[in-house]
Amino acid sequence: METVTLSPKFQVVIPQAIREALHLTPGEKLRVLRYSDRVEFIPVRPIRQMRGFLRGMNTTIEREDDRL
Repeated sequence: METVTLSPKFQVVIPQAIREALHLTPGEKLRVLRYSDRVEFIPVRPIRQMRGFLRGMNTTIEREDDRL
């Protein structure tokens, strides 16, 4: 887990290891969410870049015996 400091202008620097792992680039947009008592930054990805991101997902649906 990385620790960052909030600047007087309420800015944070995303650590280099995280930027590289998420392939973030300068000027890229991030969605900011408040979730309970924390802040989450989620990269906004172009729809074309999302193609195939569910590949390999288990799509089997298990039914219970008492269901039709």
